[in-house]
Amino acid sequence: MSAQWAATRLGEDEHGVWLGTAQGVPVSSATGDRTSRFAYVTLVSRDEWWTATFCADPGPEMYCDVCTVPEWSADGTVLHTVDLDLDVVRPRGGEARIQDEDEFDEHRVRYGYPDHVIDRARQTCEWLMEAGRRHGDVLEPFASVYRHWLGLIA
Repeated sequence: MSAQWAATRLGEDEHGVWLGTAQGVPVSSATGDRTSRFAYVTLVSRDEWWTATFCADPGPEMYCDVCTVPEWSADGTVLHTVDLDLDVVRPRGGEARIQDEDEFDEHRVRYGYPDHVIDRARQTCEWLMEAGRRHGDVLEPFASVYRHWLGLIA
């Protein structure tokens, strides 16, 4: 499924490029048009198989999409990824969990994902679960770095 919306490029750090989306921004997708329900920032990783979104209340604290390596258009204004359906979500005050494993399993068969894509998607999902857990050695940017960027738009 394809989705399109406008985001503001907030800046870059060692984790990647940070994009901000205000509450009420129009979003167009194959399932219909809507507006964003809350403000959020998205971290576009460099050379990794994921993006991470951090939401203002009442959205989930962290929502990571397992996807192909993000690619920017030549002019740096359009981002393209292929969503592989596996998501790691950490609700506000809760623990990280995997979502949509059933969709991943359906789509890997339907679309004939190569073995290296299946393996990389599962490895990335496992890494995101560890990196984004609430207790223990939470890795940045999943612990607190995102709060600075979210503060710029929320």
